[in-house]
Amino acid sequence: MEAKEWQTEQARLDQVREKLQARIEELEPEVIGTREQASEMRRHFWEEVTVNTSSDEDFEETFYTIKQQAAVLSERERRHRLLSQQWKSLNRLLPSPYFGRIDFQEDGLNLTEQIYIGVSSFVEEDGLSFLVYDWRTPIASLYYDHSPGAAFYDTPVGRITGTMELKRQYQIQNGQIRNMFDANVTIGDELLQQVLSKGADSQMKSIVATIQKEQNTIIRDDHSRLLIVQGAAGSGKTSAALQRVAYLLYKNRDTLKADQIVLFSPNPIFNSYVSSVLPELGEENMQQTTFQEYLEYWLGSSLRLEDPFDQIEYVLTAQLMPNYEARLQGMKYKASEAFLTALQNYAQWLGQEGMLFKSIRFRDRDLITAERIGLQFYSYDFTLSLANRIDLLQKWLMKELSVLERKEREASWVEEELQYLDIEQYEEVFGELHKDREVFDIAERYAEVYEIISKKRRKDEGDFDFADQEKELLSQRIVKQSFKPVRQSVKKLFFIDVQGLYEQLFDDEAHYREKTKEGEVPALWSEICQQTKEKLDQNELFYEDATPYLYLKELIEGVRTNTEIRHVFIDEGQDYSAFQYEYLKKLFPRARMTVLGDFGQAIFTQSTKLQGDDSPMVRLYGNDKTCLIRLVRSYRSTREIVEFTKELLSEESDIVPFERRGPKPLLTRIEGEEKRAAQILKDIAALQGEGYDSIAVITKTAAESRTAFESLQAQGSEELQLITKETVQFDKGVMVIPVYLAKGIEFDAVLIYEASSQAYSRDNDRKLLYTACTRAMHQLLLYSTGDWTPFVEKINTNLYKMTT
Repeated sequence: MEAKEWQTEQARLDQVREKLQARIEELEPEVIGTREQASEMRRHFWEEVTVNTSSDEDFEETFYTIKQQAAVLSERERRHRLLSQQWKSLNRLLPSPYFGRIDFQEDGLNLTEQIYIGVSSFVEEDGLSFLVYDWRTPIASLYYDHSPGAAFYDTPVGRITGTMELKRQYQIQNGQIRNMFDANVTIGDELLQQVLSKGADSQMKSIVATIQKEQNTIIRDDHSRLLIVQGAAGSGKTSAALQRVAYLLYKNRDTLKADQIVLFSPNPIFNSYVSSVLPELGEENMQQTTFQEYLEYWLGSSLRLEDPFDQIEYVLTAQLMPNYEARLQGMKYKASEAFLTALQNYAQWLGQEGMLFKSIRFRDRDLITAERIGLQFYSYDFTLSLANRIDLLQKWLMKELSVLERKEREASWVEEELQYLDIEQYEEVFGELHKDREVFDIAERYAEVYEIISKKRRKDEGDFDFADQEKELLSQRIVKQSFKPVRQSVKKLFFIDVQGLYEQLFDDEAHYREKTKEGEVPALWSEICQQTKEKLDQNELFYEDATPYLYLKELIEGVRTNTEIRHVFIDEGQDYSAFQYEYLKKLFPRARMTVLGDFGQAIFTQSTKLQGDDSPMVRLYGNDKTCLIRLVRSYRSTREIVEFTKELLSEESDIVPFERRGPKPLLTRIEGEEKRAAQILKDIAALQGEGYDSIAVITKTAAESRTAFESLQAQGSEELQLITKETVQFDKGVMVIPVYLAKGIEFDAVLIYEASSQAYSRDNDRKLLYTACTRAMHQLLLYSTGDWTPFVEKINTNLYKMTT
């Protein structure tokens, strides 16, 4: 680019930065001032309010005074938040105000507008002239979707057409243009090359400067009820989804808040990894959780739940244990739509017979027996749903408890309790008995109280006697307090034996077919039943049982829904079962769903196909409400790593590598664990010498991770981190991690600890190895202490280097 053009652009940049700096300096005292004003008002809130409740008029005046003062404080705090957000936004812009420019001439106008695009908008003081456009504005979509020539963008009032005359990209650091080039088609390879050649970070970064056209389609989708993103490893699925959250919050800022969006992450460490993206764009983080955390919240108080990582650890390590095949069959069946239908039919059967209840007990005796509760339940209209009948039953039980509570006041244990009451309780009851007297002399009251207390203290002399009213009120209080836990248990529906109802399903095959109208069951059904019941007898649930158990619980007690959530994002969506998707749809009935997945990384037994007419997701929402977007270009890894890893897949892959070069994957055959550990540490040192800060030694299982960690430590390495399912913070450095916890994360270099046929030989190991290898950005190294896995053996030898 000519020097004159460069000077013109730098001069424009300097001018924008000067205005930014001036606006920042102008805003700063206002931000400080409103913060101090709000703080001062909070400190002296009650000093400005006169509280008077002598009469109804005084009370009403006090109420409105408080309300008015609260409104003034709220307005001051709102203004402070607004000014603070503006100030922070300007400060984010200052080092690099924009990253792109388009020159666009709208049809019918003779004026060509220069549009500069950054992470947020910056407007001249007149409020009309944009110096920088937010990347989420409609006009900014031109930058991502079009090349110079005829172009258009959509606005709330219709489509705007015209001609793009220029598309330019910048790299700006601390107010200086470092790179600048014009792009012909999409975001130029030059910019992507420089961004992708950088090292991996401990947290995912915003990609607004490098969003590709297909990613922009994901971000700006406003119509789909269900958006499925099927993308290759490293194709930017998660990055695009997080920019989508920022876009939705920007576009719907008056009606959508961050806490109305929830992201289901694959594991806790992933939450840390993506937590900085939205704040970097000036938005609050949405709610983040894992599906396991949700299950623990609703079931963890009564049952110990296996988590998906312990489940996959079992699948990968327990092949020689008894009933292993039965457990696998149970995992697949309990994750299926067939089991979902079976539970729905079972609920209908329970409406006719078979409900199990627990007796309501008090002081080691049955107040209301389970049999009586069952008779009452089945006395209700059979056409009512289970949940409605349970609601009626709960109300009946509360009335019965009120009757029984009154009778209980005459019980002998109440008389005994009266003898051991504290003096303070007598004082409180005495006050209640006298509080409604129209004339009551305060001195006389204290004299009487003193007399009662004195009598209480002399009760051992035999001259103390209860007044009838006092005794009645005290008895009432004692029984009411004792009945409180019983009432709470009824309110929480603890009288329903949900565990027994779920266990009842697994009595035997004949009864199961009768209760569920199920035609087909797994071949090893009797073993599945035995395993399930043994686990329940220990108050534990397999992971594959947790969602069905909660679903059955809600069929009986009432479906739990969250109508506040408007958008649900699911990462690693292929790892959710058809059953879990049905449950999530019921849980968030008003929400649009965005599902991100790659069936090539479907490593869990319950994995779900995301695309095609046979996808349970598509069937749930319907083709007309579903949008499927496929991302085939991989940006994370070098061409050499992508060409190698795509060969690991069983079917021919259409993954397209981005043109970024690097060394071929290196395969090292080595004898013995000690020599392997020594070679790995030597290779790690060499990688660090090349400037790589994020290095992962990836193992197949958690058990192998612990072994590898100890082996490497024994060789003298002290800088290693062992990543487990309890790890919640992702940091740079050298780590040892099982493959299923590395999903969704990227590293500068990946070292596959053991890639032998002993480690990866079964067909379901193929995707594990593929997932592990695709974590690498720049370098991939594989080690084997035996014969290479057959998945590597079949790869063209031109795609890797081998050492011995």
